[in-house]
Amino acid sequence: MTKRKVIPSLRSLADQERATAKKARASWQMFTIMAEFIEATEYLSEIRPAVSIYGSARLKASSPYYKLATQIARKLSDAGFAVISGGGPGIMEAANKGAHAGKAPSVGLNIELPHEQSGNQWQDISLRFRHFFTRKVTFVKNSDAVIVMPGGFGTLDELAEVLTLIQTKKSRHVPIILVGAEFWEGLLAWFKSSLIPMGLINPNDIDLMQVIDDPDQVLEAVLKFYEDREEAEPHPAKSDEDRMFYL
Repeated sequence: MTKRKVIPSLRSLADQERATAKKARASWQMFTIMAEFIEATEYLSEIRPAVSIYGSARLKASSPYYKLATQIARKLSDAGFAVISGGGPGIMEAANKGAHAGKAPSVGLNIELPHEQSGNQWQDISLRFRHFFTRKVTFVKNSDAVIVMPGGFGTLDELAEVLTLIQTKKSRHVPIILVGAEFWEGLLAWFKSSLIPMGLINPNDIDLMQVIDDPDQVLEAVLKFYEDREEAEPHPAKSDEDRMFYL
């Protein structure tokens, strides 16, 4: 005879006061998540076109990648692209600094961390998030291109998410540009030597990314992507209101 599983619920707990408090915290958390999405939409819905720049918070101003990120952001900004970064130090600061000096807005999506992340001073628009995933959705939803500088787990997570959304057609295709050929060489080689032979990704998935180190060529690649898209699809079926996500 099969025993029935007993699934405990909050209502069956002896400590009803603790159960009520737990439900209240969960409900409040949902409201904070909704509030973050609403605020981000309110501030960024008219900021277009926009490019997100990802990269490490740990790289100092003396790093050549910091200087390169500043140059790329400045060129994008002068070309009319708002630049979105994580709002913190390192590559994020470099991106905001370059954009702030240019013609288009410099946007920072700051995250609250146990060891407080200090927002950089180069943000024209500064939003603050408690939840990583709402921040990540905001990045991707408002990006018309993604520039990925060297970084650690967070940067790799952001890159993987964008690739997954495009690969699975849960988002529209946007240019993904990896900056730092030497840095990305090992990861791309592993994709080709391990993931493709095992059938874990398709060979053409590699083509979702470009490796470009020259700031002028980065801008040219973004512009060319949309020029080619316009020629191929002069009357796209979906409105630009969809931005990156297909809803």
